[in-house]
Amino acid sequence: MNIEDEYNVELISMTQARAMLGRLPEMLAKENRAVVITRRGKPVLVVIPWDLYESIMETMEIMEDAEMMDGIRQGIEDMREGNLVSHEKVMEGLGD
Repeated sequence: MNIEDEYNVELISMTQARAMLGRLPEMLAKENRAVVITRRGKPVLVVIPWDLYESIMETMEIMEDAEMMDGIRQGIEDMREGNLVSHEKVMEGLGD
């Protein structure tokens, strides 16, 4: 499998990137995707919309927080086992 199919990105050369630089923000924002810039056919840079970058960084922060990840894993396990609390019960608890 090649990089375009694996990551759903478009490969462009450094030369193409220079020519397209002014249009890249609008192009990427519309489709919320990435462009991989290549040099001599090898990927060297990725250009992504700012919102996507922020989302990736937030995800990485969460993944680095061991306590938060333990809580997420426990929540997933609770769901699988059917250990759930109804929305109404949660709201009752918040009303105290």
